[in-house]
Amino acid sequence: MTTPLPAWDLTRILLAVVAVGGLIAASFWVLRPFLPAVIWATMIVVATWPALRAVEARLWGRRSLAVGVMTLGMLAVMAVPLTVAIVTIVDRADLVIGWMRSLAERPVPALPDWVVGLPLVGPRLATEWQKVASTRPEEIAGRVTPYLAGIVRWLIGQAGSLGALLVQLLLTVAVAAMLYARGETVARGVLAFARRLAGAAGERVVVLSAGAIRGVALGIVVTALVQAVVGGIGLAVTGVPHPLLLGSIMFLLAVAQVGPMPVLLGAVVWLYMSGQTVWAAVLLVWSLVIGTLDNFLRPVLIRTGADLPFVLIFAGVLGGMLAFGLIGLFVGPVVLAVTYTLLVAWVTEGDRPPV
Repeated sequence: MTTPLPAWDLTRILLAVVAVGGLIAASFWVLRPFLPAVIWATMIVVATWPALRAVEARLWGRRSLAVGVMTLGMLAVMAVPLTVAIVTIVDRADLVIGWMRSLAERPVPALPDWVVGLPLVGPRLATEWQKVASTRPEEIAGRVTPYLAGIVRWLIGQAGSLGALLVQLLLTVAVAAMLYARGETVARGVLAFARRLAGAAGERVVVLSAGAIRGVALGIVVTALVQAVVGGIGLAVTGVPHPLLLGSIMFLLAVAQVGPMPVLLGAVVWLYMSGQTVWAAVLLVWSLVIGTLDNFLRPVLIRTGADLPFVLIFAGVLGGMLAFGLIGLFVGPVVLAVTYTLLVAWVTEGDRPPV
């Protein structure tokens, strides 16, 4: 007759926890090269799942056709512009250097009176600007020329970094296509796991996390589109050439959370160096307005998709981006959504009277 195991076997429980933890750690270690692509693909699929269902409904309910359309759309939005950027950086590096050399050889115009009259900083700016303006253009070009080779190397290095990013994007698209094809099965598995962990509260956490991801995606894309459109209008009104192309670049920079300010400030400098000081001042003020739009518009749009307090949304977006980079824009609100939901469920459960 065998002796039954005790109900409380500390050694067995400890070894079981260590074994399970070791397996989880080993699995993450093996999958570590693919984790960024898997995380990005998950965010993209969750955010665009309603779009997939709409496309599927228009294509006679054929999931395979809808997956193909969504995959081609992702390639067109992400991979194609990045490939064009790599080719442009490699092919146009000499042109960029030539433009910079010609810009350095141009005479420096005088500062506008309103800049000189600025309190505290105006006189100092005028003094430093006068030092630069009094230097001959040839001398400025001679000082800049030794750094041009370094700039060329930097551009080529950026092309290499963009190439590695392109590989990650292609892997992300492949994983997203698989998730599109098996989305319902994956969702049922996630819900079952959450239900096993925390019951009904776990299911609500999953639903709220999906809403937070869609809200963040809506906030990022719509805010970037508004900034690009308004910025492009400002460029067209002030006479900056190629406003449509520059607006597209601003949209990509805004989605990447760099913002449209590099393009706008470059246009301000171009207008100023071209002698159009009034339009340069107008575009500068317009740029400052556009640069602050995301601080107000993005949290409001995210709030429409995630049932969370506004303070948590704002803290999740900013804190996530500072902690994890671009992916933190999605991870931050999701983490706070999960924590907030579990805390509310735990407090509410504690307030219920015993049956």
